[in-house]
Amino acid sequence: MLSTLIAVASVALAAPPQVTFQSLLSEMTDRSSVARYPAPSYVCSQSSSYDRASTSPSNGETWFANGDYNQFIRVEEANGRKEWVMMDQAGPGAVVRIWSANPKGVLRVYVDNDTTPVLEGSMEAMLGGKNDVVGAPLSQESARGWNLYLPIPYAKHCKVTSDRNEFYYQINYRTYEKGSDVVSASAALLKGNLDAIKAVNKELIEDNGPEPKAPPPPKKKLAPGAEYAIDLPEGQHAIESLRVSISAKDMEQAGRSIVVVGTFDGEQTIWCPVSEFFGSGVGVNEYRDWYRSVQKPGEFSCRWVMPYAKTGSIKLVNLGKDPVGMMLLTDVRDWAWNDNSMHFFARWRSDYPIRALGARGTQDYNYVDIKGAGVYVGDNLSIMNPVPEWWGEGDEKIFVDGEAFPSHFGTGTEDYYGYAWCCPLKFEHPYHAQPRVDGQLAGNNYGHTTVSRVRALDAIPFAKSLKFDMEVWHWKECDVAYAATSYFYAKPGATHNRPAIPEAARAIVPQPPPLPPPFKIEGAIECEDLKVLKSAPDVTVGGQGMGSFKPRTWSGEGHLWVQGRRVGDFVELKVPCEKGKPVKVALHATKSWDYGVVRFSIDGKQAGKDIDLFSGGQGKVEPTGEIDLGVVEPKGDLFILRAEVVGGNEKSMGSKAFFGLDCLVLTPAR
Repeated sequence: MLSTLIAVASVALAAPPQVTFQSLLSEMTDRSSVARYPAPSYVCSQSSSYDRASTSPSNGETWFANGDYNQFIRVEEANGRKEWVMMDQAGPGAVVRIWSANPKGVLRVYVDNDTTPVLEGSMEAMLGGKNDVVGAPLSQESARGWNLYLPIPYAKHCKVTSDRNEFYYQINYRTYEKGSDVVSASAALLKGNLDAIKAVNKELIEDNGPEPKAPPPPKKKLAPGAEYAIDLPEGQHAIESLRVSISAKDMEQAGRSIVVVGTFDGEQTIWCPVSEFFGSGVGVNEYRDWYRSVQKPGEFSCRWVMPYAKTGSIKLVNLGKDPVGMMLLTDVRDWAWNDNSMHFFARWRSDYPIRALGARGTQDYNYVDIKGAGVYVGDNLSIMNPVPEWWGEGDEKIFVDGEAFPSHFGTGTEDYYGYAWCCPLKFEHPYHAQPRVDGQLAGNNYGHTTVSRVRALDAIPFAKSLKFDMEVWHWKECDVAYAATSYFYAKPGATHNRPAIPEAARAIVPQPPPLPPPFKIEGAIECEDLKVLKSAPDVTVGGQGMGSFKPRTWSGEGHLWVQGRRVGDFVELKVPCEKGKPVKVALHATKSWDYGVVRFSIDGKQAGKDIDLFSGGQGKVEPTGEIDLGVVEPKGDLFILRAEVVGGNEKSMGSKAFFGLDCLVLTPAR
């Protein structure tokens, strides 16, 4: 008996595990790690370029300040150069995510007050997957957002700088409890673990979770008002995968009206429409992240680990008016329940109409407010936007354990979700995604959009409470629809402010009104519709919608966006014309804050003067108006237009080699 007591005591007094670079890499690919309260314990915080005028929610005049750019802790001298400090924190801790919308200069990460950085290189390359240490997806650009998820542990101190300024940034970092055993990263350690980094990249891309233990059963019909439940095996277990399949005439409505309900140890922790639960938003939108995947016509799966001590059940409830074909299947594993074990929660809210105030101001929209101990691990936001203008200028504000000022204060809704510049492109990444964006074809932000973020090393523990607010900041006054799903783990006894809302799941999914026809320049040949004959290597060329920019005078509300990297990058376009008849060529192009100086030529001869397409300031985008390229006498029924970067305004940003071509207008020369 005495020996048993001694054994129990020794387990209770065992030191928390050592935190190393390798242990953090391993944690990234262990889906069960977020289901236990962390040991050693840590707090997760964020350093960002949020507007420093925002000081208190009690001051409504400044709380929604929007100068979320070029805000740094300080600027200092180092080895004869200026360095702008983004983060300066005492340890023990670990940097777990760095994001930027427009990374600049040389990124340097200093550890334990050493003057030699452990990580040093082009910030664009470090965050864009083009460096010698990190590849995708740990470092990757997605929809104009640049993300680095490489963990950098430090025992005593960490400072992150760049030798350039004038950019947006967010840095998420952990601070471990005092006395935690953290082994600091070093440049040699990072380079010595290149194979381990590659292995994590490979696993994040290829690992689809545990292999199903049983084939899916035949679909069943779920009548209106009916439910189908699976009672899980009793005792200490955990769901390790959940699969749902649905079929219906109206899949958007079925995805909203079929609700996933999970009850563990007598507490209902999951209540969420099926398409929202799996991160698809409105409808079935194919994508995959580290925890979930969606495939057409209606196949959903997730790999959230869902532990319980005694009992558990999962069911689907049909709150709609029509019968739905469905299949529900779980895979369960053993789980050793202890004091650090937590239940999995997925809670949903939906609101329509929300009056976005446009120029008159903004407001905070609460995702969830939790009381108790747990870990916040992700969320989705589904928006119905009735206009083309940008809906997501607002910042996230996450308050942990009753703090008066949020330890996470962001720079924009899309920035929180890993992309940037209100970019209407579908994308997926292990930790963030935009699986639906109706405005992609038009290049604006009209219609339904779903954005999602899940967390691994950047999960947010809370000992007493967590409150998550997102600003509703729209560029136009209008009525929008919001639906937010929050994912978190919590210890038994935790409470939250998101009850089941069957009336919202039954309601018809709000739809946007039809848009007016796009602006059109008379006689325009749209450059985005022309055939690209040739372009420089590594140059991305494609259509970009311009409907969300003002004035809305781009023909067809789009242009051909050429993302050059350097002087000499070019694109050549085939332009149809009437055979043998001279024509005057007028070009309409775009000016922007990161555009270059472009030279135009037609059939090998320079046409017009070199044009500086820099707009004059950060975020400023405008049409050029008509640019005279002279007269061309075509030899056949087409001519070749070449646009080449020949320089860049010193005030232009980024590569200074982007440019946009709106349309051409050909008129008889005589």
